[in-house]
Amino acid sequence: MGAQLRVYKQKISSAQTTKKITKAMELIAASRIQKAMARVRAAAPFARAVTRAVSAVATHSNIDHPLTSEREVIRRSAVVIFASDRGLAGAFNSQILREGLQLAELLRSQGKEPVFYLVGRKAVGYFQFRGMQAAAEWTGDTDTPHFTTAEHIAGTLLEAYDRGGDQHGVDEIHLVYNRFVSMMTQSPESVRLLPLAVVEAEESATAQVYPLYEFEPDAEVVLDALLPVYIQSRVFNALLQSSAAKHAATQKAMKSASDNADKLITDYTRLRNNARQAEITQQIAEIVGGADALASGK
Repeated sequence: MGAQLRVYKQKISSAQTTKKITKAMELIAASRIQKAMARVRAAAPFARAVTRAVSAVATHSNIDHPLTSEREVIRRSAVVIFASDRGLAGAFNSQILREGLQLAELLRSQGKEPVFYLVGRKAVGYFQFRGMQAAAEWTGDTDTPHFTTAEHIAGTLLEAYDRGGDQHGVDEIHLVYNRFVSMMTQSPESVRLLPLAVVEAEESATAQVYPLYEFEPDAEVVLDALLPVYIQSRVFNALLQSSAAKHAATQKAMKSASDNADKLITDYTRLRNNARQAEITQQIAEIVGGADALASGK
């Protein structure tokens, strides 16, 4: 009985220590969510302005720009997966990896070769463990993303898109990331970034009537200047959304872990009390039995 009591006490102590850690991580994640959402809100006006400008130029010009024109044959498709550098976030990483691989299977069924670009150590580790190849990797900047990371990712994607599938580049670009919906919901989302027509079609429902524009020196030069900025803003938005979603997933996972620790503490405390009561009862029974033996011996 004594050994059993010690086991239960050790388990209670371990669960209490775990609860302290998970509670602290829950509070840290809660504070980071507010900062991440503030960054998303701060970046939104610029992203909307760039989207309006690009949509206006593409709508009111008749030029055949490489970034807005559908290619006749699409051989290779870039799939950019935005995961996280750290775990302890529930199904955050697994669901976005599953979404990316399902998109890759869909592209293969259409006769296209998927080319993976990975953001976050969890995605890199997943691909390395399974011996899967990736064209490029970015790690270490998923908790609080910087715009320089978005510039680097956008530059790599544009360079591959300019080469095209014939020269080991890509013919279209898809972004796969977790979108922050609420504190309890993070929704995996797939968006085709290039060619630009699909993105415009998705946003046309909320678009307003644009005024007539005059382009100087011409629309092609304006698009050459605007489209890289547009791609950077879209990639940066995906990074910010993924960061906010990751912190929300971490808070939810840590709250669940804290609740489970509470339940374990309650269960082990009840078992410890039962074992202690049984030990006391056994001791009383032994004392009474000894007293009876002494009395009968007289």
